[in-house]
Parts: sequence; structure tokens; C-alpha cells
Amino acid sequence: MTERYIIANLNVGLDENDSSVQARLAKQLGIQTSDILSFTRVRKGLDARKKLDIHFVCSYEFTLPAPLPDKLVNDPAMQLRSIEASALDAPALPVKQSDDRHAIVVGAGPAGLFAALELAERGMRVTLLERGQPVEKRMRDIGRLRSRGELNTESNICFGEGGAGTYTDGKLYTRIKSPLVRNVLHTFVRFGAAQDILIDAHPHLGTDRLVRIVRNMRTHLETLGVDYRFGSRVDALVTNGDRVCGVRVADADANGNESETEIDGDCVVLATGHSARDTYEHLHKLGIHLEAKAFAVGVRAEHPQALIDSIQFGAKAGHPALGAAEYAATHQVEDKHLGQRGVYSFCMCPGGLIVPSPTEAGGMAVNGMSNAKRSGEFANSGLVVQVTPEDIERHGIAAHPLSGVHFQREIERATYKFAGNQYAAPAMRLTDFVNRKPSGSLANCRFKPAAIPADLWELLPAWITSPLAEGIKGFDRRMRGYLTDEANLLASETRTSSPVRISRDDSMQSVSLKGLYPVGEGAGYAGGIVSAAVDGLKAAEKILAKPAG
Repeated sequence: MTERYIIANLNVGLDENDSSVQARLAKQLGIQTSDILSFTRVRKGLDARKKLDIHFVCSYEFTLPAPLPDKLVNDPAMQLRSIEASALDAPALPVKQSDDRHAIVVGAGPAGLFAALELAERGMRVTLLERGQPVEKRMRDIGRLRSRGELNTESNICFGEGGAGTYTDGKLYTRIKSPLVRNVLHTFVRFGAAQDILIDAHPHLGTDRLVRIVRNMRTHLETLGVDYRFGSRVDALVTNGDRVCGVRVADADANGNESETEIDGDCVVLATGHSARDTYEHLHKLGIHLEAKAFAVGVRAEHPQALIDSIQFGAKAGHPALGAAEYAATHQVEDKHLGQRGVYSFCMCPGGLIVPSPTEAGGMAVNGMSNAKRSGEFANSGLVVQVTPEDIERHGIAAHPLSGVHFQREIERATYKFAGNQYAAPAMRLTDFVNRKPSGSLANCRFKPAAIPADLWELLPAWITSPLAEGIKGFDRRMRGYLTDEANLLASETRTSSPVRISRDDSMQSVSLKGLYPVGEGAGYAGGIVSAAVDGLKAAEKILAKPAG
């Protein structure tokens, strides 16, 4: 009979391996190293608060041939407890049931993919509609935008298989507390992610791995019988009284020609992502209850990665155990309307690149992405300022459920115009911006199609630029060297989150239309890959729990 334990919060040096940790633990427990039958790391975080003592904080599971003395297990200083199952054990796969209902899932981002997966594996008939293209073609469309400045409004950084999250850093860290988070991570491992994401405190996948994972998920969904369609934009919901009974779809052929079809369904999972503005407009016309919500707007900062490494790790920068450094920064600026206005970093991408992320002709926006190894020369992050619906009304845009969309469009169109009516990024040295003295020159920059020197104070409203400049000074006080002429700011970062929330009840259905399940970032209920996936899973559970008819 063996006993299994977990010990938490062990400090592990950068050059220390698991074997030496096992020997150290055995000594601490008063046993022989050979008495430990198995020893597995199940959690790993980095503590870089003190530059002279950077180390990992880890948890380990281990098995012994006999129980430990109670005084050890009950000693709070040990942070030791007995367990029956491993934290790395995968949840049981869903049991397929008999369910002849038809679910229509709109959008193949995390929320849509995980909802479709749960519904299909539990036996429901599923049609998955994605307005964009599969990742293979989507990559070529994004490449044309970066190399030639040619925008495909239906296939880009925001629209296509995997959703907007596929072309980010692929962060899997979330603050939500749900047992479904574990299911999401194990599902990613099931479809090709490294098991490290189950262990790391701040796991990430990177675009290159995400592309492979969503492709594997597609193959699996198709083997389950899911009708998975690309180039299928949902232009309208079909209703019968107070219930949704289908969707009207514009299907595009290989030549871009569109034809309209109608698909009947028992329920619709609406997982469109935060940039499906035409969907919001249709919902508003249909009388679906929407509300404007807060979001953030700003720019994207690009620093040399070596500089960020030095700021965060000091003399340990470049240590092979550390990899590329990241940062998360927040600052509060005094504000006559809010009291305190938040300025913060967003979607930080170590060793990544800034990419153009417009979805509408004549508008320009930027975002960031990294591959799994984060090996690029530059680090980038959104630097954004809190925006409320009341701010937008004071700005001169009338109060409306879609006022945030109107404000985003205004900024993006101004950005496009500032760049010479092209899908390029107006840019400014970080020091020039803070000092409000445009030099007309830029630090080294690899942004494609092009970065155009510009005065960002003339582009963005003063109630955005002033707190942003103060926030950057605050970041520099905590990360000395952050405010440097080696860094650029590129405009404009507008797609931080949905500016709209689609109101829903406790059953996760729209308060205005039965059978409509708005989920994920686009519905205003999630803020990242994992939280969106969890929201999709929750909606699937609600649908499956509801009796047919």
C-alpha cells in the first residue's frame, strides 16, 4: 500500500534539477531518497521580485511506500498534504448520449470550439459556422496584409479559425475560478499542447502551437460528424416569436461569390468574438438587449527584448532557465470624472511582433503575437487607458448600446488617415511621446507593412494621451529603463475587449430571445482564451441539461 502526497511552494534554484530537489525533500522528511517511489513536478512559478534571488516556486507530487508521521503532515510550515489523485490526471471524457437536437455554433474561436466539442462529444448534432478561413488560408491572408497592405475583411487577425486568440501570445493564465479551467487545459494537451501548460503558473501556447491545435480540433470535430463550415458569415438570426429557430448565412465560394442559405436549429451559440460589429448591429435592430460596457484604448509599445530581460532579471538576464521576460504593469491616474483612471499593459508578447489587426476597410488597428519559443528580437505590449460609456458620451458620441463600437471606428479611421490612407501604423518614439516633442524619427522597428512617424498626441484624444503618458512614467518608476528612446509606440490598440455586452439570464440565454446563447469575448463575458473556452463549455452544459423540446 503506497501513500501519495503533494508538497507546495518549494523554492527551486535556476540551476537546480528535480533530482536535487528530491534529495533535499527526502532529507527534510527524514527519509532516504530511495524511499520516494515517484516524484513529479505539478506546479512551477517564477519569483523575480528580488533580482539577486530569482528562483522558481514549485509544487511536487510524490509517492511513498508508507504513510508519513502525522506531525509532518499536520505541520503548516511544511505545506504538505495527502492526495488520492494527481493534479495532472485528465478529466474523464464526456459520455455520449442520445440527443437528436441540432445546435448551431457561430464562431470558431475558443468559446465556439469548446462549446461545439462538448455538444458533439455528448451526442448532439452540431453545425459550426466560421465567417473566416481555416488557419492555413488565414495565414496567407494575414501575410498579404503584412507584405502588401491588402486587407481581407473576412479573413484576418480577428476573423478565422481559432479566433483572435490564435494570433496573440496564446496566454492561458486566467483569474477566473472554475473547475472547467482544468478541463480546458487538458483539452489543449489532448489536441497537441505540451504538458507543461498543466504545470506552469503562467502557461502560454504561442501562435505556431495554437495553429496546430485548432487544426487538430477541427479534424476531431469533423470525425464526430460536425458540419464545420468556413466562409460562412451569419447575417441574420431567424426567429419564431420569442425563440430563435435558425440563422441566415452568406456562404462564399472559392472566388468570393456569396450565396444565401438558411439553417434551422434548436439553439444558437453566438460566439462571434469582439470584432463582429455587423453582428452587434443586427442584434440591435432585432431588438436583442445589448448594453455598452467599459473597455480600453491606447497604443502598442515595442521594446528590445534584451532590455526587458535586463529590467526584469538584472544580472540573471539571458539565463537559459528563464527565457524571454514578460511584464504586467498598472497605474492609476487622478481623473476628475472617475477619481482614478486605470492605465495598464495588455496582452504582453515577449519575443514577439506587432501585427496589423483591422477588420474594416479604411480603419487601422494593431495587436501583438508571439510564437511558442518567444525568440524574437522585440517585446511588445498594449499600453491602454480605461474607457467608460460615459467617457464616450462626453467625447461627443451619443449614448447608445453600440457607442463603444462607434468610438473604436472613429479612432481606427483616424489612424488609417494618419498613416496616409494605408494599413500602416502611425508611430512615435516612447520618449518623444512622454516629452510631447515629436522628433520625426523612430527606434529600430520591424513592423509590417510600415511604421509611419507621427505625433500620436494629434491622433488620439487628450483624455487618452495624457493619462497614458503619466502611466508610462509610473511604469518606469517600477521598471527602471522602461522609458527609453529605444522603444516605439504604434497606434492604435482598440480591440482590447468587447465594448458591448449581450444581456443574458442565469440559463445563459439572451434575455430577449430564447434559445440564443451569447458566449465568450464577443458577448462581453470573457477576457482571454481560457475564460472564453470556459464560457463556451458552460453554455454547452446548460443546453445539454435542458430537456429536448
